[in-house]
Amino acid sequence: MQSTRTAVLLVAFTLILVSGIPSLAQTGASSIFRVVPTPNENFDNGLQAASASSPDDIWAVGQSTIHYDGTKWTAFAAPKIRGDNTGYLAGVVDISPTLAWAAGTINVGLANPGQVIEQWNGTQWSEFPGPNFGSGNTPAVFAMTSTSANDIWAIGDLLVDEELLFFLFEHWDGTAWTYTTVESGDAFLEGASADATNDVWAVGFNGPENDDSGTLAMHYNGSSWQQVATPNVGSGANQFNGVLALAPNDVWAVGFSTPEPPPQETATLTLIEHYDGTKWSVVPSPNIGPNSVYQSNRLFGLTANSPNDIWAFGSYFSASGSGHQFTLLLHWDGKTWTTAPSPDPTEGGFLSDLLFAGVRPAPGNIWIFGTEDEAPHSGTLAIRTAEGDE
Repeated sequence: MQSTRTAVLLVAFTLILVSGIPSLAQTGASSIFRVVPTPNENFDNGLQAASASSPDDIWAVGQSTIHYDGTKWTAFAAPKIRGDNTGYLAGVVDISPTLAWAAGTINVGLANPGQVIEQWNGTQWSEFPGPNFGSGNTPAVFAMTSTSANDIWAIGDLLVDEELLFFLFEHWDGTAWTYTTVESGDAFLEGASADATNDVWAVGFNGPENDDSGTLAMHYNGSSWQQVATPNVGSGANQFNGVLALAPNDVWAVGFSTPEPPPQETATLTLIEHYDGTKWSVVPSPNIGPNSVYQSNRLFGLTANSPNDIWAFGSYFSASGSGHQFTLLLHWDGKTWTTAPSPDPTEGGFLSDLLFAGVRPAPGNIWIFGTEDEAPHSGTLAIRTAEGDE
């Protein structure tokens, strides 16, 4: 059995289609977010993860690695990340201006695929030794989270002898990277979040992706990782892509649900669930449309200004079937989730803007990152709240 998860992520970054005329996207005129210029130094530059130690120290990584110093964004080289579909960084943890960690997967689709762990020392990124895996074992990292400089998690999967798949939980204790595994079968983890050393969550999906998959949540209680039951909506595929742990009794997960299983054609819908310390429950969430089977809505992540001021983000497709894709923002005010206007910066004949990661470096200062496709390249995308302007 071969994992296709990493290949799917890279395809999402490099979707290049040329057809049709763009349908009307959300206007950014009334959005509290504005697009901030970011550099593009690779052929493909999509961003997948972000972290900040302060408003003047923010990292966003993916097929590009860029840093904000409070004034401007600058691209920095990262080993083996070349924007050419042979590798990407899926997670980043920003401890201080002189210390950050990033991890991801390299050589996707080539011989000897595996993970990469990198460390920032204030000047440059360098590869850092990770755990020692046995011959024939292939690790991949899809997310990172931390509570301190000595408590960092890298979450992914481990393929053993190209046959057995395990959940992979790598941990940095300030001295070395170690790992534990849990047999997963056909299941994958997409996002991770921690609010305490004994309260860490990782989410994803069980079963074949976009087929009959179901939501999945794993919890670390300080001694072991255990699966926690999560509900599904509809009779088609369900999937978590992101999670945000605010407190032991206040955890959110987002993704998508599907009303009907294959071979029925149906648009996917936003899926938001909440953990109250006892169980996970579905919380109603809005969608753009869907006005056709093509107008799918998907959520990839969350970030919060406070427990009553949370942003969920992703993308939605044009109802015309053209394949055009637009940024999607939802807001939680403590009572309900509502859609919010968001900018779409892509120019040219084909629109494909997606939001993957968000951070809150300071109160009222929200950044959200993703990718914009302007054929034949994909570019970095960053939007921030007007409240964060200086």
